[in-house]
Amino acid sequence: MDNSLKNKYDSIIFDLDGTLWDSTATVALAWQTAINKVDYIDEPMTQERVRSITGMTYDAIFDKLFPALNAEQRQEVKALCATSELEILYKKGGELYPGLKETLEYLGSKYKLYIVSNCQNGYIELFLDLSGLDAHFLGHQCFGTKGNPKADNIKDVVNDHELKAPVYVGDTMGDYTAAKTAGVPFIFANYGFGVVPEGMVATISSFADLQELL
Repeated sequence: MDNSLKNKYDSIIFDLDGTLWDSTATVALAWQTAINKVDYIDEPMTQERVRSITGMTYDAIFDKLFPALNAEQRQEVKALCATSELEILYKKGGELYPGLKETLEYLGSKYKLYIVSNCQNGYIELFLDLSGLDAHFLGHQCFGTKGNPKADNIKDVVNDHELKAPVYVGDTMGDYTAAKTAGVPFIFANYGFGVVPEGMVATISSFADLQELL
């Protein structure tokens, strides 16, 4: 693997879903539980549908999943899903990617680590609590905090923590676009949910690859 990136950065900002863990099976269950409470949706919520929208902002997710609903219905479903998601995820959790803990321990000894995700408020905190990895991260930001796009949240982390040479690790085209807009180099995690054809400074096939790369 290319070692040219070693000692090039002072910090790493991570996407969450599809990069640090896969919670799509549990989220699908949670959202199905939520939509069962309304009488105007009769389509099943599957893991594949959840994977198809992973990385989008929480508002945009429900616009895409339920385009036929009116604004009031969509808002109700979003609120029900948000509550159910955190409740059921806290009980069942998600699947941490192999080598996550060991790799974060290594990276944390050399770099400042952060998380920026398009998730709702409380989701990153839940991940950190369930995984026991809170001590490895110096900060995080999400869409649910201010309703800002990911690029703005990446910029906030960079500016708030005075990062001089950050790199962003993510798994979707949306992650790449956000990092590029924020002026931050991008490492593509191709084991996640998306496809990024070009523009990355490196590609990893497992989270543990970061140990050799960085």
